[in-house]
Amino acid sequence: MVQLVGKEVGNIGYGLMGLTWRKNPPSQDQSLKALKAALTHGCRFWNGGELYGTAERNSLHLLNEYFTKYPEDAEKVVLSIKGGLVPGTFRVDGSKEGVRRSIDECLSVLDGKKTLDLFECARVDKNVPIEETIEAIAEYVKAGKLGGISLSEVSAKSIRRAAKVHKIAAVEVELSLWSTEILENGVAQVCAELDIPIIAYSPLGRGFLTGQIKSYDDIPDDSESKHWPRFQPDVFDNNLKLVKEVEELASKKGCTPAQIAIGWILSISGKNGLPKILPIPGATTEERIAENTKPVSLNEEDLATIDKILESFTVQGDRYPPHAMALVDE
Repeated sequence: MVQLVGKEVGNIGYGLMGLTWRKNPPSQDQSLKALKAALTHGCRFWNGGELYGTAERNSLHLLNEYFTKYPEDAEKVVLSIKGGLVPGTFRVDGSKEGVRRSIDECLSVLDGKKTLDLFECARVDKNVPIEETIEAIAEYVKAGKLGGISLSEVSAKSIRRAAKVHKIAAVEVELSLWSTEILENGVAQVCAELDIPIIAYSPLGRGFLTGQIKSYDDIPDDSESKHWPRFQPDVFDNNLKLVKEVEELASKKGCTPAQIAIGWILSISGKNGLPKILPIPGATTEERIAENTKPVSLNEEDLATIDKILESFTVQGDRYPPHAMALVDE
C-alpha cells in the first residue's frame, strides 16, 4: 500500500490525461463515469494537469464538474496536478512568478470543490535553479493551500537538490516494460534512499503494451503516438517483439497483456532496493479501468521470464520526439 501526503492511496492510481488532452476527447458524461469507475475500483490517487487540454477546458475543469456532482468523493481522492508552463504553450516556466500563477490558476478553477494535495511542475526549467522553483511551491504548502510537492521527469541530481529545500512527497516518471530507464539512471535509487514513492506514468507504454496495436496503421490518427519515435514504421516491428513476448506470458497466465504490464510494476515495488511505485494507467472507459485495476500476480518463475525478455530486447526509438526530449531533465 502506497502512502502520499499521509494518506493511503492503494497500489494503483489513475491518470486523467486522456480525458481532456486529445483532439476528440470523451464526452463529459463518459469522463465523469470513468472517474467514478476509477474510484470505485480503488484508484484513490488521481493525476491530472493544467496542461492537459486548453486554458478553457483541462483536468481542473473536469474535476470541478466531478466534485460538484459527487462532493462526498472529495475527501476520498488524493489529487496531483501538473503545471508550471506558460499558458497556451509548452514552454516551461519554473520561475517563482510562473509557479505562483500556475498554482493560483489551479486553485481558482477547482473553486474549493477539492483541495490540491500535490503540485508538480511538468518539467524542470533549465533556466531557473530548481531550488528557486521548490521554494515557490513550498510557500503554498506552508500556507496550507497545498498538501505537498511532487516532481516530474527529473534526474537523480535534481531530486537530491530539490529534497534539500523541502520534503518531496513523490516523483512522477515514465516506467513500463519498454521504458525502464529509471531503474538504471539513478532515479529509482535516490527515491529509495530518500523514501520518496515513484508515480509511474504510461505503465502500458501509451497503449502499446495492451496488445491492441498490431501495426502502425492501428494507431488512431488523432493519437500523438502516431508521430512519436517508438511507434514509427521503421522500428514498429522490432518493438512489437516485446508485446508478443508479453502476450505469450499473458496467455499462459490467463490474463491480458495490460494486466501483466501493471502486475510487473507492482511486483518490483518496494523490492530489491527500489522505492514504492504507484502505476497510474489512464483509460477512458469503465471496462478498461476495471481491467487495469485487476493486475495479475506474478510468481518468481514469471518474473524470471520477464527478466529474460527484457535482457534480450532492446527498444528502438526515443520516448519522445526531439523537441520534447530536449525538455527532459538529465
